[in-house]
Amino acid sequence: MINFIIWIVLGGIIGWLASKLMKTDAQQGVILNVVVGIVGAFLGGFLLSPLFGIGSLSQGNFSLPALFIAFLGAVILLAIVNLIRRGSVR
Repeated sequence: MINFIIWIVLGGIIGWLASKLMKTDAQQGVILNVVVGIVGAFLGGFLLSPLFGIGSLSQGNFSLPALFIAFLGAVILLAIVNLIRRGSVR
């Protein structure tokens, strides 16, 4: 149960930071920030962790590099969504 709460809180923070960087925060609410953070963490863990040789949050590695990988995954996810919606990454 505590892992679920940690995923929600970290997902919200990571999603919020990524939306601030990509300037989509005004269009997103708290729920979408959490979803972006969690999906971005999985995306970062799947795509970026093997490239950098860093364990991801989904593998139970709670470290600063793993948080950065999750953040990069969320930014990539928002860039893909912006590309599909608007035709530009922004």
